[in-house]
Amino acid sequence: MGEMTDDVSFVAYENELQMPGIMRLIEKDLSEPYSIFTYRYFINNWPQLCYLAMSEGNCVAVIICKLDRHREALRGYIAMLAVDKTVRKKGIGSRLVVLAINQMQSEGCDEVVLEAEVTNSGALALYEKLGFLREKRLHKYYLNGGDAFRLKVFLHD
Repeated sequence: MGEMTDDVSFVAYENELQMPGIMRLIEKDLSEPYSIFTYRYFINNWPQLCYLAMSEGNCVAVIICKLDRHREALRGYIAMLAVDKTVRKKGIGSRLVVLAINQMQSEGCDEVVLEAEVTNSGALALYEKLGFLREKRLHKYYLNGGDAFRLKVFLHD
């Protein structure tokens, strides 16, 4: 897999040794606290839907997803996307989303959903640029009392 963009390489999740770097990045950048069990739930069940962006041996961005049945559709879910502040605005987050969605599509995925804080204009812009639409507003979705938008993209007509 090992694609390169500038000095950043994109790699698929390989093993538990990558977990500390993933957790450190997500804990620093996302507003919700997660236990090790949450990470393991996603990564152990869908390791093929976890991608990391590495720079100089450090994890600078990560996406963690899952894929399962929702009603009649095979639905992908982007659980976590974090990009270190020092490497934002370079297309790294978009590249991770595209990698994950391409893998989901190869497994027959029909649609992908996620939640993003209504105040996170960077994330909303990234996902909307990739074709996601705001499906609904979720009031007081986050532990901090903040609202979220549920975003969705359909992968088939």
